[in-house]
Amino acid sequence: MTLFQFLALANPGGGGSSGGSSLMTFLMFGSIFAIFWFMILRPQKKQQDKRKTMLAALKRGDKIITSGGLFAVVRDVKGDRVVATIGENMKVEIALHAVSGVVEQEEA
Repeated sequence: MTLFQFLALANPGGGGSSGGSSLMTFLMFGSIFAIFWFMILRPQKKQQDKRKTMLAALKRGDKIITSGGLFAVVRDVKGDRVVATIGENMKVEIALHAVSGVVEQEEA
């Protein structure tokens, strides 16, 4: 049953709007918004918070992977950049938003 068929059944008279059909429409749109919230917006917000926490917790010695697939070891975090080594005596500066994840965290 499509949305239009459902609305047509809610107002069989076809004439003026009755109080019941407007309430039914309000409840239907409210439930659609609730489903949208719990299936899309809420998980996305949790994922953003988790990423923000991960980036804030970066410290020297953490092994990271960048969005370009580069593995590196963090040497320093400077504002919105990460200074890391990708090999022996090979330092690079990586934008903080380009860090995809932490592969292994150094024990404190």
